[in-house]
Amino acid sequence: MKWPGPVIHGKYQKRYKRFLADFLLEDGTPVTAHCANTGSMKTCRESGAPGLLTFHDDPKRKLKYSWQAVQMPDGWVGINTALANHLVVEAIQSGVVAELQNYSECKTEQKYGKASRIDILLSREDRPSCYVEVKNTTLLLADGIVGFPDAVTQRGTKHLRELQEMAGQGHRAVLFFCVQRESATRVRPADDFDPEYAQTLREAAENGVEILAYRARISEEGVSLNQALPVDLD
Repeated sequence: MKWPGPVIHGKYQKRYKRFLADFLLEDGTPVTAHCANTGSMKTCRESGAPGLLTFHDDPKRKLKYSWQAVQMPDGWVGINTALANHLVVEAIQSGVVAELQNYSECKTEQKYGKASRIDILLSREDRPSCYVEVKNTTLLLADGIVGFPDAVTQRGTKHLRELQEMAGQGHRAVLFFCVQRESATRVRPADDFDPEYAQTLREAAENGVEILAYRARISEEGVSLNQALPVDLD
């Protein structure tokens, strides 16, 4: 998918109040960009790192810039978690995700479980529905190894338990790691950041939840998923 607006280059300065990030543009102009990432962004921030912003000339917006990606020493990292669901839907519909083909309908943000919404619901009359929960993944644990989560996530653990319930009811249930880190070669649970989530992920895999991971290609033109990665649960 193309970036949602004209691309502007800048140097990352700092992130604060969770949703704000300061950059210096190429001409030295300081700007504040919207940061659509609620995680800790550990291993995704370094003062002076090159960043990709998009410009949005909308009078309804308080901030004209949105932060999309940052270039870390190991390569480009997509930090906009709001794009993850769109990236996965696009990859499914374009045939990139071989495991999730041959469904006639694809819906997003559908109610299920206990006051939750599933990111993607795939359906077809002659087969069980497929519930897909998407997790944007950027945490660098070691060379080539990325993990999830980058902070304690009770909500994420709840989603895993609800996926297990769907699998127990005879549906397909999938946890999909949308890996927006170009250096990634495999994915694993980040035990040191949230041991409960990591343990629940392993339990979910044992109880019928499928675990998939695909890596994104990031460029000035846009971002797209193009490579399946192995998931290590050991």
